Amino acid sequence: MVANKTKGKSMNETEGAAISGGTENNLISALAAGNIARMRDALDKFRRLMSYYKCAIMEVETKFRVLDEQFSSRHERNPIDTIKSRLKSPESILEKLRRKGYEMSFASVEKNLCDIAGVRVICSFKDDVYMLADSLLKQDDVALVTAKDYIKNPKPNGYRSLHLIVETPIFLQEEKRMMKVEVQLRTIAMEFWANLEHKLRYKKNLPPELAAATAKRLLACASSSAELDEEMGKIRNVIEGV
Repeated sequence: MVANKTKGKSMNETEGAAISGGTENNLISALAAGNIARMRDALDKFRRLMSYYKCAIMEVETKFRVLDEQFSSRHERNPIDTIKSRLKSPESILEKLRRKGYEMSFASVEKNLCDIAGVRVICSFKDDVYMLADSLLKQDDVALVTAKDYIKNPKPNGYRSLHLIVETPIFLQEEKRMMKVEVQLRTIAMEFWANLEHKLRYKKNLPPELAAATAKRLLACASSSAELDEEMGKIRNVIEGV
């Protein structure tokens, strides 16, 4: 996800190339056939679908802002440091459909891709991650699709975060639509490590020995980050217990 540094604001949103408007009709074939009308129709449908995902992002962001405000009024501190959001780019959507072998259609996008809309919640403490996740999932208009806890079970490279795929309604002028949103919850320390790990390793063609040594050092940093989260939580508990 690309960061928006201001709490409560969405990141830059991406619009562009369209995907298929049906099982056999897509933008590429429309271009090849020189069918401008079909191309415009596909673009319109794509923009409309992306607007639905934007609305879903706004719904989920609002839910977290409300939870943050309520917690702050009761405990005099905010569990949320930052909220970030993103829409998957058209290129990424197409690439994932091809890589997974899914049909190139709008229906396929909604059915098979769960991470087009993404919201990341950066929390102060590890306990806040689980408190906010539980509070979100207790809401009667939020349904859990899948959950992956990489905090309790970190990835081999040391990555830690709680990932949820949720489904929530958006209320349009003439209809209600159920939309999927990927929610990532992590601490400030987890976010710091993940961002730098990505910058250090993304698309770097390192020699095997250097790659292995780098991976080992990054894993050690992830362990230190986890220890920092635990220690900061203990300090908070002592202070709040006074």
